[in-house]
Amino acid sequence: MTSQPPSPPQQPEQPAEAVPTCYRHPEKETWVRCQRCERPICPDCMRDAAVGFQCPECVAEGNKGIRQARSTFGGSVVSTPIVTYAILALTVLVFGAQYLTDNAVGGALAMWPPAVAEGQYYRLVTVAFVHSTGSFLHILFNGWAIFVIGPYLERAFGHLRFAAVYLLSALGGSVLGLWLDPLPTATVGASGAVFGMFGAMFVVGRKLKLDVRGITLVIGLNLVITFVMPAISGLRISWTGHVGGLIVGTLLAAALAYAPKSNRTLWQVLAIVGALAVLAALVMVRTSAIMSGAG
Repeated sequence: MTSQPPSPPQQPEQPAEAVPTCYRHPEKETWVRCQRCERPICPDCMRDAAVGFQCPECVAEGNKGIRQARSTFGGSVVSTPIVTYAILALTVLVFGAQYLTDNAVGGALAMWPPAVAEGQYYRLVTVAFVHSTGSFLHILFNGWAIFVIGPYLERAFGHLRFAAVYLLSALGGSVLGLWLDPLPTATVGASGAVFGMFGAMFVVGRKLKLDVRGITLVIGLNLVITFVMPAISGLRISWTGHVGGLIVGTLLAAALAYAPKSNRTLWQVLAIVGALAVLAALVMVRTSAIMSGAG
């Protein structure tokens, strides 16, 4: 009779290792962990990092410490000059509406001092979107200038600052016309805003130490045309609109470009609000004089 060797003792069964699941999607299994917080994350939650992947919360937290890119003079970085394109589109739409309404739209939006004195202040700005229907050269010249110069200035200043330069230049031209043009004189055109952009281009070039002889020549030639053409051809050109826009655009652009880098945004906002306040005060004084019969 042979004896059997004793059986080895039975080992207790080991539990299977728990499969980790995504902390944001518990129903999804995953073996990938966030490189920052080490929580498990599924493919839907993986965000590329310098090494491995991170979860959305860690990526958002890390982005808080990243300084946002700014334009040359403190505005938002511009990839598409949407303000310039919006101005051009609105100008073309208004020009088309002028033809469709037999220029009734032009009459309602043009700069007309008696109407402004009666409270139609919107005309001081809407004049920049109205053009003479008697000649396509008027809208073509202004439209081309906006198309060429607008994107450059919008990228330098950002959307909002560029819009302020454009609109306040238009307003500046209207205000000078309100003060110096004969009362029954109607004015149309974006020339005041365009001259303001000319002045802003000069300021930007000087600030960035670029060659400004080209824009200086453009400003000089256009000022000569402004004063000489009416004398030799009888063509009426609003010199007040051109000069007023040039003055306001140049001064405002200088305030924006040369604002101290510490608290630059605050100084720029104060410059824009201050320019608007001065122009509004000039409008109030002049309209009061017109209504009282002193104009």
